[in-house]
Amino acid sequence: MPSFDVLSEADEHEVRNAVDQTAREMKTRYDFKGSKAEISLDGLEISMLADDDMRLKAVVEILKTKLAKRQVSLKLLEFDDAKPIGGDMIKQVVRVKNGLKDEELRKLTKLVKGSKIKVQPQIQGEQLRITGKKRDDLQEVIALLKEQASDLELQFSNFRD
Repeated sequence: MPSFDVLSEADEHEVRNAVDQTAREMKTRYDFKGSKAEISLDGLEISMLADDDMRLKAVVEILKTKLAKRQVSLKLLEFDDAKPIGGDMIKQVVRVKNGLKDEELRKLTKLVKGSKIKVQPQIQGEQLRITGKKRDDLQEVIALLKEQASDLELQFSNFRD
């Protein structure tokens, strides 16, 4: 029976490269001269430190640009609020989402079931498997999810006939 998986993952290697490029650009830019601004990556959590709000916004913009150039969707980023930490420094944490959350999986399942297309959605961990008898039905579901769930970064993989 034909099937495919719906998932939402970031390429960790590309995220690491984007953070490294951001750090390198911060060292060479004139507006960061004499600044204590820095960026670091721990797993899928990016920490940014800056002297003031303006520099923090600049770091965020550089990071977004580098991620976009490396085809990492900005929909996968969850920005925390900037918090002041000691010594007149501001810290902001950005989490890179990897996998779909339970409420997102339920939303996608409800969407697929409500479409009346003859397929069966099944939640498997942090991804959704769609199974149907016809390949055309599966392609219809892909088009539906791309249109209806545009707020999520979805990838469709493991398409089997």
